[in-house]
Amino acid sequence: MPFKIATWNINSVRLRIGLVERFLDEHQPDVLCLQEIKCQNDQFPAKNFKKLGYEHMAVHGQKGYHGVATVSKRPLSESYSKDYVAMGDTRHISTQLEAGGRKLQIHNFYVPAGGDEADIVKNPKFDHKLKFLNEMLELPHDHSGVENILVGDLNIAPHENDVWSHKKLLKVVSHTPIETEFLDRIRDEGGWSDLVRQKISTDEIIYSWWSYRAKDWDAADKGRRLDHIWGSPSLNENLTNISILREARGWEKPSDHVPVIAEFDLD
Repeated sequence: MPFKIATWNINSVRLRIGLVERFLDEHQPDVLCLQEIKCQNDQFPAKNFKKLGYEHMAVHGQKGYHGVATVSKRPLSESYSKDYVAMGDTRHISTQLEAGGRKLQIHNFYVPAGGDEADIVKNPKFDHKLKFLNEMLELPHDHSGVENILVGDLNIAPHENDVWSHKKLLKVVSHTPIETEFLDRIRDEGGWSDLVRQKISTDEIIYSWWSYRAKDWDAADKGRRLDHIWGSPSLNENLTNISILREARGWEKPSDHVPVIAEFDLD
């Protein structure tokens, strides 16, 4: 049975609802996980999603900042969120659904960006990010009869081919050794598989984010792979395709992130 899930930091769902509608219409994922929705729950454009067949929603919003939402064609159950680092930020929501007779727990994350300087003393935002990552080590991942998928803007490009210049970005927040090592620990100790890199070799350079600062983002192509899809190892053999919708960065008034899509054939 085909099952498709997408993740996208939309950078304001109300501002870019037209782009979301276009994406859903053209690609028809079963589930779309959004980050940085930048609205409160009652401001979320639920009617727009329902018109396209996405009647099931789990929204954890916040006025003007952050916020995550999971919308689905399939019923969602057991929705909950965790306040990581007890900051009051809305950066996580977890939901459960059934597909192909299998139970899937989907964690939708928006990890803090971490500011500009990789110094926990000089930069409280970086300290916040590392504490957030530390708490992610405790994420439950082994549920009897439930397989797990973790998606979202993790704000870390872990591999040297996840950035436009490994050497130049080693001291830049999102690619510093302390961050990439943290993410590797979360993945390895949690027993996760990096599904994007299951399908796309680490020999290949891939990005999911390009800065607004570049006059011509496509020509400069100074990107980073900040958006991720991980899964329980049991899902590896069911993974059929990974796609990163680079062209969405060139849409009118785009997010600086593009959708990442995973497709499965679930027995």
